[in-house]
Amino acid sequence: MIRRARVGNRRAGFPEYGRRWKRSGAVVARFVLLAVGLILSTQAKAESCTTQSAMQPTDRDALARAARELGSTLQTGDAAALQAQTIAELTRDFGGIRTAALELAPHLRGDTLTVDQVYLLDATTLAAGADAQFFCTLNKSQAEVDLSVSGLTAGTYGFAVVYGVGASPWRVSFLLRREAGRWLLAGFFPGPTQAVGHDGVWYWREARRVAAAKQPWTAWLYYAEAQALLRPAGFVQSTHLERLQDEQKAAAPPALSSGVSPGTPLVIKGPDAKEYRMTGLGVEALSGHTRADVVVHLEEPSTDPAELWERGDGAARALLAAYPELRGNFEGVLVSLDSAGRPPLITEHLVSAVK
Repeated sequence: MIRRARVGNRRAGFPEYGRRWKRSGAVVARFVLLAVGLILSTQAKAESCTTQSAMQPTDRDALARAARELGSTLQTGDAAALQAQTIAELTRDFGGIRTAALELAPHLRGDTLTVDQVYLLDATTLAAGADAQFFCTLNKSQAEVDLSVSGLTAGTYGFAVVYGVGASPWRVSFLLRREAGRWLLAGFFPGPTQAVGHDGVWYWREARRVAAAKQPWTAWLYYAEAQALLRPAGFVQSTHLERLQDEQKAAAPPALSSGVSPGTPLVIKGPDAKEYRMTGLGVEALSGHTRADVVVHLEEPSTDPAELWERGDGAARALLAAYPELRGNFEGVLVSLDSAGRPPLITEHLVSAVK
């Protein structure tokens, strides 16, 4: 559980974020559950992919039905039922999946589930230890969806994207494996499809608008948020996402050309003359806010609450002083004070309160 401190008269307590935290250029989902070691692969060898328009109706319907049933199981938070629908490799150590499923359930509960995309992935000839790449050409066009997966055993897989439509729209992407005629869960990858009432396409358009208005820091953050909302899983790439990423790189200010990470921190000297080494930069949407918040990460080993609060407040002031364009586009700054061995302390600073 992440602890949070608030400024002014806002209550201290636990967060309702349920979304993303660790970010540096590429956005990482907080609930992402990697299945059998899924990572991005750079190998050239490709397996075969069949898109939904090219599938046999029986294959398409069976895959969509299995994804819908898994989505319904996640809605109820029934971990036992989910375990019965999961491949053996993951059921041996099911604790992490159970926790992720229970955290996800409230976001899907009451939503209407729609299966939006399905892909049939043939890895039956995959050699042991080899990486798998699936290149999925969409409707015989130039557009592609590519899945790069490491750690799979040979077999027939499916990838399905399910949307929950309701008060708080969410998406769950499933990796499935066919065993004895059944589609079983091999991993699931949830995330919201909107942030403060706007979807990924809105953030993409706004990123272009603010980039044209010479607000590169806001543009970079909006592009990152667009990608987070539009990308169905971390191992998925597509023609459209590549275009978005190219636009983000072209619009990025020099200080962000390599992203922000522990290896390439954003170093800012604040009005207090202190230096702040920011190891992550992203966007977060908080319940009740009308605009998104900027998120920054600082590596801070101190355990003294007063010192941590002072550092968080100083970092927010330094960021807004260095890049004042952020004041007009975000509601606040969330500072995550990170240190190995303890949960991060989150300090929240409304733009209107930071002078």
